[in-house]
Amino acid sequence: MLNSEIYTKITEILSDLLDRPISLSPETTAADVPGWDSFNHINLIISIEAEFRIKFQTAEMETMHNVGALVDRIEKKLAEQGR
Repeated sequence: MLNSEIYTKITEILSDLLDRPISLSPETTAADVPGWDSFNHINLIISIEAEFRIKFQTAEMETMHNVGALVDRIEKKLAEQGR
């Protein structure tokens, strides 16, 4: 899966959770997006895991400080699965 496809999917998921269109960049953090609170963060991670059929470990989530790091981690997990 291409990097741009991952960004598109994450943007769609978060837009649906927040019920409004948003724009994400690699540098975007939760603090940059109104409404991206801890509750929505958990829902985002669960939705991403379901969409991409991956599972994050707690230690991995602690290292993802922005959207770019999240996308990188998704790419690595997909590569490990041969997708």
